Amino acid sequence: MNGGRGAGAGERPRPDPPGATDGGVTELRERIGAVDREILDAVARRLELARRIGARKRDAASATLDPEREAAVIRRAVETGRELGLPAEAVRELFWTLVGLCRSAQLDSG
Repeated sequence: MNGGRGAGAGERPRPDPPGATDGGVTELRERIGAVDREILDAVARRLELARRIGARKRDAASATLDPEREAAVIRRAVETGRELGLPAEAVRELFWTLVGLCRSAQLDSG
């Protein structure tokens, strides 16, 4: 008997494909890993845009910090998060962290 793995007489059983014995958890974790990479790629792109904004603000002798703009970004993110069924406070915290990273990138880009 081959245990249902498709091995014939005299053949060694083939190992189960990844995720076959864990209900697909391995595959789902791999997909989460791919999404995590997409998130980090997006954060890196956002930071690069923030650096460019910081440079343009300096060239124009404009104030780098803009608390009103930052608050508007947070409000927009929370609203979008609500539309997606995400908890408002978690989205708020996440975006304040992101805004802080971008603020630092703007200040350090000179």
